Amino acid sequence: MQIAESKITKTIFTKLAEGEDLIKAIEVAAKQNNINAGIFFLIGTVKEAVLGFYQNGKYIPIHKAGPLEIASCTGNISIKENGELVVHGHIVVSNSEGSAYGGHVMEGCIVDATVELALLAVESGKLERKFDETKNLWFWNP
Repeated sequence: MQIAESKITKTIFTKLAEGEDLIKAIEVAAKQNNINAGIFFLIGTVKEAVLGFYQNGKYIPIHKAGPLEIASCTGNISIKENGELVVHGHIVVSNSEGSAYGGHVMEGCIVDATVELALLAVESGKLERKFDETKNLWFWNP
């Protein structure tokens, strides 16, 4: 187990607009606020969702038509060893009948009425990811 310790340095609250892509909007909010290490939480609604299920070294996309309520969405912000910002999150959405679907947040989760995002920056300012060829994933390297 690898452990890194840090403190929250600032919290950003953002209202996302209808039509925005969740992943892209979180990335923009992080970049505009100079956050390259942090955590996020959000709630709201989406017109459609694309969830990822990791299997055999890749994410299999799962498309869900909306409208859908975001029951929960959490994740983190970090950077790859090449400096590229990474938004990594998981989401649970539910339909009008209360059926829930969850997975990795993929591009294509489109905001419906609104999304309320809380983004917390951490003191370290840098949480790097290194590529693991055996899993085909970018893992934290605290």
